[in-house]
Amino acid sequence: MNQKKKSNDVLGTTNRGNPAESGLCTLCRADCQGKCETWLSSLVGRKLLYPRDFGSVTAGSDNTTHVGVSYNSLRIQGYNYGAKGMHAGLSTNPDDCIFPNVSLESSFGAEVKTKVKIPLMTGALGSTFVAERYWESFATGCALVGIPIVVGENVVGVDRKAEFKNGKITKSPELDRRIDTYTRYYNGYGAIIVQMNVEDTQNGVAEYIIDKYGNDVIIELKWGQGAKDIGGEIEVSSLDYALFLKKRGYLLDPDPENPEVQKAFEMKSIRSFARHSRLGYTSISSHEQVREDFMNAVAYLRKLGFQRISLKTGSYGMEALAMAIKFATDAKLDLLTMDGSGGGTGMSPWNMMQTWGVPSILLHSKAHEYASILAAKGEKVVDMAFAGGFAREDQIFKGLALGAPFTKMICMGRALMIPGFLGSNIEGALHHERREAVKGNWTKLPTSVNKLGNSPEQIFAGYYDVAKIVGKDEMAKIPFGAIAMYTLADKLSAGLQQLMAGARKFSMSELSREDLCSANRETEKETGIPFITDVHDDIAKKILNS
Repeated sequence: MNQKKKSNDVLGTTNRGNPAESGLCTLCRADCQGKCETWLSSLVGRKLLYPRDFGSVTAGSDNTTHVGVSYNSLRIQGYNYGAKGMHAGLSTNPDDCIFPNVSLESSFGAEVKTKVKIPLMTGALGSTFVAERYWESFATGCALVGIPIVVGENVVGVDRKAEFKNGKITKSPELDRRIDTYTRYYNGYGAIIVQMNVEDTQNGVAEYIIDKYGNDVIIELKWGQGAKDIGGEIEVSSLDYALFLKKRGYLLDPDPENPEVQKAFEMKSIRSFARHSRLGYTSISSHEQVREDFMNAVAYLRKLGFQRISLKTGSYGMEALAMAIKFATDAKLDLLTMDGSGGGTGMSPWNMMQTWGVPSILLHSKAHEYASILAAKGEKVVDMAFAGGFAREDQIFKGLALGAPFTKMICMGRALMIPGFLGSNIEGALHHERREAVKGNWTKLPTSVNKLGNSPEQIFAGYYDVAKIVGKDEMAKIPFGAIAMYTLADKLSAGLQQLMAGARKFSMSELSREDLCSANRETEKETGIPFITDVHDDIAKKILNS
């Protein structure tokens, strides 16, 4: 996904900052006035699948970016005959073989299947203030779209209103708000997943969830992420809050109890504190010990009553990758999410983010290889989700195909947060009385939005689709950020349907590695996906010699 150009003249999009591999800016601002592809897609939806200014332009592709090993160096295959995976009631007649008839519904899980409308899920939205401020938009949008949302680590630990007894959580208004917001519009597709790290385990988060919500929630064990190789961080600008978090057992950098630090804070030479989580498995020195500890943790969660358990791991090396796949398979987990380097975050050491870990395409390629080894032995491999720098429909297709048949989901972090920011800014600009509540950053609509209209009905292409789902009266309660997320999801869905129809695959289960080819030999070597002109070359020569 080496997309480095800051503007796309064909679509009329522009990056405010430097583009990452995903096409998002490396620094994505909540107050951004536009207009990268994801930002604009959250307003105009599937219109952004096509070139702008139809009738007065022609457009041609730029095939100059196939350098190095990245998702951008994979190309999508198309075929000129056939149709696979037509669902019930449809035939292979051309009238039925149209892209809107591609079914994007999927599911994951070992014994209890979790259904999704489209094969997407959010990254972990945890204790960062961004997740807290825009949760209403994120959760409502995901519920309406029918995809899972992940409550990230440390939500209980940073909740000032949380109550504890004997070191265990007895009340967490913030965690309850996260769960209740999603379930309000849950329609049988998707799920709410709550993640646990070391502190969450110590705080008794699993016990709290099972007692209050039962199996409505998927519990997720946390090994790591693609953005950093230490625990999660947030930044706090209050000395009192930093002291509060230290008393809760967190590491604060610098130490807020240090008199010199307090004096520097008073003089404003220190203005904030970084809160860190602990590393896991620090007293363990072998993968056999990790396995024992992990299996015991899963067994404990099963004993509590959890029917659905998942694991999130980061861009560690091959040993850790093999452990994650093997242990999750043996434990019959419902989902394993693997986050490659190139993923995003709200708060990580920048140079660590730039230099550590295994890039997504390499991690994902080895994940498929290792899963295939287990499958060849007759094992039922855990369902997998790929994460780490996905934002567009072509990237979704490539990730799912690269990991097929094991990969059921693509996990998107920053891309699915952008519509929440954008919709909230628009809602605050149009309704000043709501600005503080929705955390809007604008006092008026910028030109980039105003040219689309001055009401939500005019601005959001998906407005009436959402209204059809919830009803006219309920629309007054739907955050604009959720409408924006639905609009973005509609664009991603339509784009994915088009790509799948071109590959003659009309259901998710038919997607395979044969639907990809490598644009250079290095990518072929690292991914195992054949070079573009080698694919079906033998068949081509048989045709010519027939």
